[in-house]
Amino acid sequence: MKPFVRDYFQQFRQLTAFSDEIFDQLNQIRDRFVRANERGNKIMIMGNGGSAAMASHVSVDLTKNAGIRAMNFNEADLITCFANDLGYEQWMKAALRFYANKNDVIVLISSSGRSRNVVNAANYSTENHLELVTLTGMDKSNPLKSANPSGINLWVNSKAYNLIEMTHHFWLLCVVDMIIGNAEYPA
Repeated sequence: MKPFVRDYFQQFRQLTAFSDEIFDQLNQIRDRFVRANERGNKIMIMGNGGSAAMASHVSVDLTKNAGIRAMNFNEADLITCFANDLGYEQWMKAALRFYANKNDVIVLISSSGRSRNVVNAANYSTENHLELVTLTGMDKSNPLKSANPSGINLWVNSKAYNLIEMTHHFWLLCVVDMIIGNAEYPA
């Protein structure tokens, strides 16, 4: 087991290694979040499964710790209502249609970049001129990244779901701390 764990840690270290490209993208996300807040807009973060849990964590930290109004859509009643009436592949798009305002920033997370409901939300976002940030992994030319040609896409070069999700989480929480300007603060 020790070689597996050592390799696992090494893979994560490589995925989260500092690069100018990632720094530039994280800084762009930070700037988008701050500008949206200054305009009175909000950040909306969405994903499935572990990415939905991440959306909850990051939206709470953005709101409470960084003072940036953020929300996610993890209420079972909302999801099942839209999924029942419109189909699971349409529920995120429906949530955006009801809740997003012009100039809101939409953050969509999908490890594979192939989740149809997330891709549909991305298409809705670009069609309605919402600011879009996507986080993906696996295949570099995935549908979610392709649905965001002029936006920011943080892509993780891995096929391991947990490593992709942990990297996405690390990056998004880094943006929270960039806004705050410190990694240590009372929560």
